[in-house]
Amino acid sequence: MNIISGIVYVLTFLSVYVQVFFLITFLERKKNILVRTKTIELKEYPGVTIIVPCYNEERTIIGTINSLLDLDYPKDKIQIFIIDDGSKDNTWQTIQSFTKYPNIKVFHKENGGKYTALNLGLEKVETPFLGCLDADSFVDSEALKRIMTYFDDQDTMAVAPSIIVDKPKNILQGAQKAEYDMAVYNKKMLAFLGGIHVTPGPFSIFRKKVFDDLGPYRHAHNTEDQEIALRMQEHHYKIEHCPDAYVYTIVPNTVKKLYRQRLRWIYGFIRNAIDYRRLIFRKEYGTIAFFTLPSGMISVISVIFLFIMLAYNFIHFVWHELIEISAIGFHNTFFGSGLSFDLFFFNTKTIVFISIILYTSVMFSLLLGRRMIEGKIRVSFDMFYFIIIYSVIAPFWILKALLNATRSKQSSWILEREVKKAEQKNATTI
Repeated sequence: MNIISGIVYVLTFLSVYVQVFFLITFLERKKNILVRTKTIELKEYPGVTIIVPCYNEERTIIGTINSLLDLDYPKDKIQIFIIDDGSKDNTWQTIQSFTKYPNIKVFHKENGGKYTALNLGLEKVETPFLGCLDADSFVDSEALKRIMTYFDDQDTMAVAPSIIVDKPKNILQGAQKAEYDMAVYNKKMLAFLGGIHVTPGPFSIFRKKVFDDLGPYRHAHNTEDQEIALRMQEHHYKIEHCPDAYVYTIVPNTVKKLYRQRLRWIYGFIRNAIDYRRLIFRKEYGTIAFFTLPSGMISVISVIFLFIMLAYNFIHFVWHELIEISAIGFHNTFFGSGLSFDLFFFNTKTIVFISIILYTSVMFSLLLGRRMIEGKIRVSFDMFYFIIIYSVIAPFWILKALLNATRSKQSSWILEREVKKAEQKNATTI
C-alpha cells in the first residue's frame, strides 16, 4: 500500500469514526432529547433583549421583527434593539415603522460590520439575558420559552436553537434544507458531549454575564458567532442546544451566494481554529480540544484531498481512454467486445465499503435530524440533492477558504449582503 492510499484510508476511517461516534451518543442519550409539541409555561419570565443587526435588509426585516413581536412571551419582558449598520438601501426608513412599539428601539450607525452592530446593542442591554437574531431569519412563537427552560440549570451560559430552512424554492435550497436538518442532530450530539463551537446568529440566547465576564464580540474573521463560542469553551462556560426552539432562515438560492456564504464560514472556522489552537489536545478543554476542532480540521483536509484524488483519477481515466481510442478506434474501444455485466468487475476494495458506510451514516444523520424536527423519519429527494450537490461544489469553497486562510485574505459579510440585494433586485417576484 503506497502513501497516497494510506492517507485515503486514514481520512475516510476518521470521517466514519465521527459519524459512528455521533450515532452511539444518540443511542445512549436519545431519551434526553426534549422535543415539545404543546404550549408550555415558565415559573418565571426573566427579561431578555434581542439585538437585530441589519445591513441592506429592507426586504426581510419586517418579517423578522414581526416574528419577535409574535413570541409567546410577556411583552414587557422583551426588549428589541434594531441596529442599522449603515445600510445603503431603505432599511433605516423601513424600521422607523417599529418605533411606535414601547419595547423596540432603533439605532443607526456608520457601517463597521456585524460585530460592531452587536456591540452597540450590548452597551445598552439591561436585562439578565440577551440574544441576536439575523435580519433574514424568523422565530417560532414558542422558541424563546423553550430556550429559557435550559437556563434552569445555573451552569448553562448560552443556548443555541434549531435552525431550519424557510420555504425552500429550488433544488439548491432543498439540498441546504437537508444539510440544516442534519446540523440539528449534530448540534445536539455536540451539546451532549460539551463540544459546541458555534452559537449561531439566528437566536442564540446568552446570560449577560458571558459578555460582562469575557468582553464584547470580536471581529473574528467575520464569524463572531464561532469565536464567542470558542472563547466560552476556553473559560469552561456551558453551551446547550434546544432542539425544539425553531428558527427559520432564508438560505442562498444561487450557487454564487451559497459559495460566498460557505467561503466565509469555512474561512472563519479555519482562522478561529488557528487562533484557538492553544485549546487543541489539552485535557482541560475536553471535547472541544480532542474532538470538535480536530474533526473539523480533518473534515476540511479530507474533502480537499479526496476531491483532488477523484479529479486526478477522472483525468487519468479520460486520458487512458483517449489513448485507446486513438490506437484502436472509438467503436472497438466501447463496443468491440460487446456490452455485458459481470460481478467480477465490481470493485471490492476496502475503501469502497468504507465509503458506503460513510455515506450510509450521513443518511442516518439526515434522517435523525429530520425526526428531531418533524417527529418522524421521512426520506425525500432533498437528501439525495444534498449528497450529490455538496460532493461536487463543497470542495471548491473549502479549497478557496484554505487558500485564503494561508494568505489571511478576509471574506466579507458586507459583500454577501450586497450580492444578495443585487440578486434580489434581478429576481422575478412570484
